[in-house]
Amino acid sequence: MDWTEPFLLFSPLDLLALVLLFLAWTSISVLTEHPPASRPSVSVLMAEYRRDWMKQFVTRDPRVFDAQIISNLRQGTAFFASASMIAIGGGLALIGNAERLTGIAENLTQTNAPEVFWEIKLVVILLFVANAFLKFVWSHRLFGYCSVLMAAVPNDISHPNAYTLAAKAAEINITAARGYNRGLRSVYFGIGASAWLLGAVPLLLAVVATLIVIGRREFASDSRLVLLDSPGNKAHTQT
Repeated sequence: MDWTEPFLLFSPLDLLALVLLFLAWTSISVLTEHPPASRPSVSVLMAEYRRDWMKQFVTRDPRVFDAQIISNLRQGTAFFASASMIAIGGGLALIGNAERLTGIAENLTQTNAPEVFWEIKLVVILLFVANAFLKFVWSHRLFGYCSVLMAAVPNDISHPNAYTLAAKAAEINITAARGYNRGLRSVYFGIGASAWLLGAVPLLLAVVATLIVIGRREFASDSRLVLLDSPGNKAHTQT
C-alpha cells in the first residue's frame, strides 16, 4: 500500500485545518517571543524581571528565598514533564487499541472510517505532547544549570565577576522559562488538536480558541498590565 493512501481519507477541509493548526502554533510562538517593541508580551516583560532578579541576587544575604524560587520552578517543569509522559503512554496505548476509539468516534461523528483514519489523528496529538515533554525536560535541566550558576555568583558587589556571573544566570533562567512556555503552548495546541477527532470544523474552531487564549494571556491580560506598571521596566518605557 502506498504511504500516501491513508491521507486520501481526509477531505480538503481536514488538510486545511491541519495546516492552519501548525501554522497557528508556530506563528503565535514567534509573535510571543519576538513581539513588536511597542507591545511587548508577558514573556518578554518577565525576561526583564528575571534580569532584575539576578541583579538583586548579588547583594541578597541569605539567599534562601532565591533557592526556593528555583526549586519551585524546577518542580513545575518536572510536574508537566511527568504529566506529558503519562499522556504519551496513554496515547500510544490508545493507538494500539484503536478499535475502541473507532466505535466511539463513529457514534459521535457519524463517520464510517478505517482505524488508520483515527490513528493519524492521534499521532498529530501525540506530536504536540511529545514536543511538550522534550521542552519541559530541557527547561528542567536549564533551571538546574541556573541554580549552579547562581551558586557561583559571589555575594560581594566589589567582586569583578559578581554581576557578570549574575547576568549569565539570568540568561540561562530566561532560556529555561522560554522552553517552559514553549512546552505549555504545545500542551494548549495538543488539547486543541484533539478536537480533530470530531471533524475539521471543530478543529478550526479549536485553533481559533487556542489562539485567542494564548494571545490574550500574552498581550491583553490583567497580569500584563501589572507587569507594565513599573517605572523601571525597559519594555514599559517603549510603549
